[in-house]
Amino acid sequence: MKFVRVLFLLLLPFGLHAQDIATIKRQAGLFAHATFKGDVAVIIAGTYPKLIELSGGKEQMQQLITERMEELKKQGITSFEGTVGTPGEIYKAGTQLHCLIPEEIILKTAVGRYRARSYLLGVSDDKGESWTFLDVGNMPADVLRRLLPNFNEELKIPAPVKPEFLAN
Repeated sequence: MKFVRVLFLLLLPFGLHAQDIATIKRQAGLFAHATFKGDVAVIIAGTYPKLIELSGGKEQMQQLITERMEELKKQGITSFEGTVGTPGEIYKAGTQLHCLIPEEIILKTAVGRYRARSYLLGVSDDKGESWTFLDVGNMPADVLRRLLPNFNEELKIPAPVKPEFLAN
């Protein structure tokens, strides 16, 4: 019986980590899905608050998102969709937790599709209970540092990759 208790205590952190990863993936998936569907209210609710602040507030952020979606339509993007991958390691960064989540985005046009790979950075201010997100695929390092002054340098954000064209 004592062996079972010791084994349970040893394996408990792995179970909690799996639960954290499942929470991050679920919340990142909701955020990404809202982005693909153009649900501005859900996008803003899931966006890291300091990014909203840096953008000029919720109303300005809503306008920026709406303008960006209109820009994509003008460029011939008829729709977009995608998926989030398995979240990476969780890093402590001051009082926050940070986690990188890979994302695959498919932009559809009349002549074909473009597949892009990007990354969401999950940020938790409440020890992993809830997460907000930033798209860091093309974010300049100085902007990231302004948003997250305690960013843990051990968390490496891969360099952006050029989108790949896929014929229809």
